[in-house]
Amino acid sequence: MEFQYEAGSGSLRVFAPREIDECAAGRLRTEVDELIDSYQIRHLIFDFSNTEFMDSSGIGMLIGRSKKMGYTGGSVEAEHLSARVRKIFALAGLPRLITVKEERRYD
Repeated sequence: MEFQYEAGSGSLRVFAPREIDECAAGRLRTEVDELIDSYQIRHLIFDFSNTEFMDSSGIGMLIGRSKKMGYTGGSVEAEHLSARVRKIFALAGLPRLITVKEERRYD
């Protein structure tokens, strides 16, 4: 499993995988931390466009990255949450730590 990232101008966009389970969360944690330290990231964005499932290890990974960014005065944002992932965020209390970008729909 290979993860995708975009880095530039002090920001890092992480394209979250379809499933964030214990294995994926551990690898994401390691890779994201290395990128944050290597590129002096100040703004971390998780893009959940393709994510359908996230367990407690995924929640823990997000909380840890939020704390890490908080230590350096950085910020964390989440975007493109499906209804299922949005519910997981709400139940876990993640919107208190991570800014959830609301998508506007023009129907």
